[in-house]
Amino acid sequence: MTTGGFRGVWAALPLSDDEPPVTIPREPAREAAERELSRPMYHENDPSLLQRALDRFWEWVSDLFDAASGATPGGGLGLVVLVLVVLLLLGALWWRLGTPHRSPSTSAPVFDDRPRSAAEHRAAAEAHAADRQWSQALQERMRAVVRSLEERALLDPRPGRTADEAASEAAQSLPSHKERLHTAARDFDDVTYGGRSAEEQVYLRITALDQDIEHTQPVLASAPGTPE
Repeated sequence: MTTGGFRGVWAALPLSDDEPPVTIPREPAREAAERELSRPMYHENDPSLLQRALDRFWEWVSDLFDAASGATPGGGLGLVVLVLVVLLLLGALWWRLGTPHRSPSTSAPVFDDRPRSAAEHRAAAEAHAADRQWSQALQERMRAVVRSLEERALLDPRPGRTADEAASEAAQSLPSHKERLHTAARDFDDVTYGGRSAEEQVYLRITALDQDIEHTQPVLASAPGTPE
């Protein structure tokens, strides 16, 4: 503290035994002390604003933890166990359902680039599968299924056809594969437009469907007036 800062205090001390002390009013003395203590030299080692904010935050966390511990059976240990159980449940849901994404409200077209043959789509699917890129492999395999049905004239080539539409139309001539076709369409939509990640077994399932369809004789609709 500088000499000027103590001037008010010094003035309040007795000068000698024969002289009365010199005093100043309380309010001016307080203001003088506050001005002196507000000098930067007295605050060089004060915590920064960020440090003070962090201290307040951790105090709040500590108070919250103490309050939760008091309300949880088993105290602090019970709270820790409860938190671990919640985290395990969330991890299990994440593993089971994958990264959460908003489900698409409608399906989009199966094909979104230049026309390719079923064989080309199958080759692309196998290349992605070799790299363990299961989502891309599934997409290409589903496109191979639809293109193969178009090449066999079981589906009319139509731009903009969705996977669900293809499954419904193909099921008319391939009724034995109806459920599998709809499952494949749903998997395709989940991966392509729902943001889900495919797994190997899902790709293998649609691959088996593609192979089975290739060896399945279609059920052709009877012409009008023709006995079934």
